[in-house]
Amino acid sequence: METMEQEVVAMPSLDETTVEKAFENIEEEISLSEKARLEVAKIMAANNIPDTYGLRVGVKGGGCSGLSYSLGFDKEPREGDKTLNIDGVQLFVDPKSLFYLLGIQLDFTDGLNGRGFVFNNPNASKTCGCGSSFGV
Repeated sequence: METMEQEVVAMPSLDETTVEKAFENIEEEISLSEKARLEVAKIMAANNIPDTYGLRVGVKGGGCSGLSYSLGFDKEPREGDKTLNIDGVQLFVDPKSLFYLLGIQLDFTDGLNGRGFVFNNPNASKTCGCGSSFGV
């Protein structure tokens, strides 16, 4: 039986310079609709969430299309996070999620098909029927 040798190629790591370059123009790459901005403010007021908290926008593995979005409020950014102020809403984005969120618009809908936040992601090549997961 003949064995084949395979060359192992190391993937480059995300060093601080690479991450910082990716973050340089991130404010132009993530947007919130007026409806989303108003809904975030409404949720914060209804739940007595202080203005100093930020909305964490992220991506995690899971869902029927492979990746899913996550939203939540955090008291402060985590180490390595990029803090953005978009239309008066403070966002926290971790470096791993950043690359999946470039070009995204966070919207809010309250129509006949349901109520909730909607991620309009131009990088998603597939989405599930409920819209909560995606693939690239």
